[in-house]
Amino acid sequence: MRKISMVALSLVLLLTACAPNFQKEEQIVQKKDNDTTEKAIIPKYKISDEYYRTKLPFEPGATRGMTVNNLNTRYDINEFETGLMRIAQNSFPTDQYAFKEGQYLDNKTVRLWLNRKFTDKQLKEEKLSKEENIGLNPMMPDSGDIKALNEKYPIYLSHILEHNYLVNVKKETYQLGGVAIGIALNSVHYYTKEAYGAVYEKKIPRSVLEKEGKKIAQEVLTRMRKIDELKDVPITIGLFEQESRSSVVPGNYFAYTKVPKNGSNIGSWESVKEKYVLFPSAYAKENHRDDMTFYENFKQEVEKYFPNFNGVIGRGFYIDGQLQELSIDIPIQFYGKAEAIGFTQFVTGLVMEHFPDYVTVEVNISSVMGPEALIVRKPEKDEPFVHIYQ
Repeated sequence: MRKISMVALSLVLLLTACAPNFQKEEQIVQKKDNDTTEKAIIPKYKISDEYYRTKLPFEPGATRGMTVNNLNTRYDINEFETGLMRIAQNSFPTDQYAFKEGQYLDNKTVRLWLNRKFTDKQLKEEKLSKEENIGLNPMMPDSGDIKALNEKYPIYLSHILEHNYLVNVKKETYQLGGVAIGIALNSVHYYTKEAYGAVYEKKIPRSVLEKEGKKIAQEVLTRMRKIDELKDVPITIGLFEQESRSSVVPGNYFAYTKVPKNGSNIGSWESVKEKYVLFPSAYAKENHRDDMTFYENFKQEVEKYFPNFNGVIGRGFYIDGQLQELSIDIPIQFYGKAEAIGFTQFVTGLVMEHFPDYVTVEVNISSVMGPEALIVRKPEKDEPFVHIYQ
């Protein structure tokens, strides 16, 4: 059994990159478009080159809290935001830009954009003005069978997320250098025949989502260019397909586009070849047989320790069809801390033995009392980092 390093959980965060910079924070002046300035702080320390430094003091986004209400699962909520940051790096490198939550699309604006386009009759029922009739989802006729109409006119757009990126224009002076927009689309349309009635569902094909998502993206771009502060900044837009309400893996971004400053029309789109895969699953067995074999061998060894246990669940993250990260959850009923420690040592050995060294593997061990242990093995590392929760 390899030696296990008992380290603070915060150190695990350092695993995703090279040695961080521990210099003091940098006091900067943020330049506004109206030539006013504002003092702020950009920390020089980054936990990873994969992450942006964040402007301080922290300013909550203008749509704070809406993502939680509009997406189906906590997995989608997390991936919708972190995935947008990955896409933004194609336009705004982390060593040149700092992150700031979106400040230009406010709560009311996004809420109105997420509506359907309404008829005059529906506007009255919704108690909205004609100026507020700016929904980006399809209009539904006033009359007809409600269930049939709901099925025929699905809700495609579920949420819009804005991120702002500040760029250094001269010593200690930053200004808005770009904007990233995430457009969350429904892979499953949920609808009812009547208020508080049974919920039906309809799968929306990716081809339809892509077509509708690109139309929505163009309209979002057109509207954003009407905001004075956003007229001449680069804007990157990503299309995100969220999973069903019952999914235990998140959805993913499948396309993005980069619009140059002053650009008002979307040109070409780039494919995003990312996907999350559930282990075990028929999809994993059919499409990722080798990875499924690694996982099954690991799972069988865990079940030998607890013969009546079969709750090992894995989530693999793929880029271009290659497994990058595998996160495994093991919920176990322990009857003492010594038992939890012993099991953690056993599982750590299995992680080192069963998975290829080019994959990041993270194992979360929990009980009814909460988290018990975290094991992280990074690519080409001889020793994992392990934390036992006290």
